[in-house]
Amino acid sequence: MTHTYWAEHAWLEPTVEAGVALDVDADGRIAAVRRGVDAPPPGATVLRGLTLPGLANAHSHAFHRALRSTVQVGSGTFWTWREVMYSVADRLTPETYHALARAVYAEMALAGVTAVGEFHYLHHAPGGARYADPNAMGEALIAAAADAGIRITLLDTAYVAAGLRGAAEGEPPNHHQLRFSDGTTEAWAERVSLLKEGDREHVRVGAAVHSVRAVPARQLGTVAEWAAERGAPLHVHLSEQTAENDACLAVHGRTPTQLLADHGVLGARTTGVHNTHLTDADIALIGGSGTGTCMCPTTERDLADGIGPAPALQRAGSPLSLGSDSHAVIDLFEEARAMELNERLRSRTRGHFTAAALLRAASADGHAALGWGDAGALEAGALADFTTVALDSVRTAGAVPRLAAEVAVFAASAVDVRHTVVGGRHVVRDGAHKLIPDVASALAEAVTALH
Repeated sequence: MTHTYWAEHAWLEPTVEAGVALDVDADGRIAAVRRGVDAPPPGATVLRGLTLPGLANAHSHAFHRALRSTVQVGSGTFWTWREVMYSVADRLTPETYHALARAVYAEMALAGVTAVGEFHYLHHAPGGARYADPNAMGEALIAAAADAGIRITLLDTAYVAAGLRGAAEGEPPNHHQLRFSDGTTEAWAERVSLLKEGDREHVRVGAAVHSVRAVPARQLGTVAEWAAERGAPLHVHLSEQTAENDACLAVHGRTPTQLLADHGVLGARTTGVHNTHLTDADIALIGGSGTGTCMCPTTERDLADGIGPAPALQRAGSPLSLGSDSHAVIDLFEEARAMELNERLRSRTRGHFTAAALLRAASADGHAALGWGDAGALEAGALADFTTVALDSVRTAGAVPRLAAEVAVFAASAVDVRHTVVGGRHVVRDGAHKLIPDVASALAEAVTALH
């Protein structure tokens, strides 16, 4: 059996078309896309507004959502912010992490996100003791995504050192970081290999190198080989801070990008997150290897990290995706326009990315970076994951229909999302989450428990 969703307007890349019927089969895939359907067919679910492919949040740390507001007091740097982050991480258990992530992923669904890449390094109990299930924290995230009705790529993260010390070894983890560390990347690989996707259709398991600070050079290859053997996504925080670059140059005589390239980490399945402080040679290495770039503009500006060279990276051949990272806000429309507007401020010129290019970064290229290559497009055979943005809110009213994509990217916000469909199932309908009726209360309860 099929079910039909009728979109008043739909973005069929690269144009917006009126009256589009999306037929969804029993497997949760788009069976057909019918254009020029002027009125809803009998029995169809009506989607008023602009329907887009589901959005992919390619970089998330779910527990950072508990930092919202508390880290806006006073001044400081990324490194002082990190101390506050550690204090929240110290209080999480599998149960409280599930409650928080469930609410955070529901907030994402309300914002049109259908898949999240969870950069997961909070593995063990405080002090580093292993849970009876060594993947209890990861399983809590997987269950939370299922509860919230979205897909997840669990990017299980190797984090074994506190910083760069020498060519062979890193600084031992501090007392906060002990719960992040498996000791070695070999022990990391043994643990993460116990995670199984199985018949859980909403799950992909990938890998991550936290950073060149947290994984000594001689251990980088272990993570890269684990991902390569499985054809899994591999992500890495890259050159987010100039201090990381300086330390890497001092210890290894090369930039973090060059170090990763030397150890086989770069490549078409790899995504560098942030890629902020790069040399021209770094950009050429990233683009030439097909390594992706995940920009997180709202976090990068919140932490005063800087503005990454997104246009240069794209020109060099690096696909761009977007993430909300620390969840200063959860709004992929804001991430998309910020990538363009940041570049306008830096260059004092306009029009570096089209609305279509920004939507692609927020959807198809984000899904591809997370291992969901069959999502992110409104086309036959694709996963039936899509979201609808209102065109009659105070932010979007009056839009010329053929320019609805421009309005969505440059004026809409997460609160304008009216519908989110995942695998053909209505998860958010008329702005309300169908599985978690009171997301705000769930967030308040989960966050309050950690303070």
